[in-house]
Amino acid sequence: MLSKMTKENLELLSYTKIAEMYLKEHKRPMNTADLFKEVCKLLELSDDEYQEKIGDFFESLTTSKDFILLSDGNWDLKSNHSVKIDIDDIYEESDSSDEKMLSDDILIEEDNYEDDNYDTDVSDDDLASDDYEDLTIVDDEELEDN
Repeated sequence: MLSKMTKENLELLSYTKIAEMYLKEHKRPMNTADLFKEVCKLLELSDDEYQEKIGDFFESLTTSKDFILLSDGNWDLKSNHSVKIDIDDIYEESDSSDEKMLSDDILIEEDNYEDDNYDTDVSDDDLASDDYEDLTIVDDEELEDN
């Protein structure tokens, strides 16, 4: 009964709430532009406001859990649609998606990660290599003398 609501009461509602009520009342799906035109008509918004706010309205519809975008491009309430699930399709999809995931995705486990620039396995033999033969050990007394 949107038509019987005052403009002040309508202004307290979000655009998506008004759209939801409109779709319930008229029981037919609508495209984004027509649905928002009806919302604007109820709120007495100008054409400029329509142009300015239709993008936000579309985003609100897409993020709302109450609406569904149908294959023909019209919006309807999710509550008007049921989901038919064929259990065989679920198993077929999961089998094929698992294979695809294994072939397309690369999983790197932290324990198996190797970086060519960082060697975590340093042994005493590595420290005794030729790179360090010019180094000498200096004790504290020699440091104090310099």
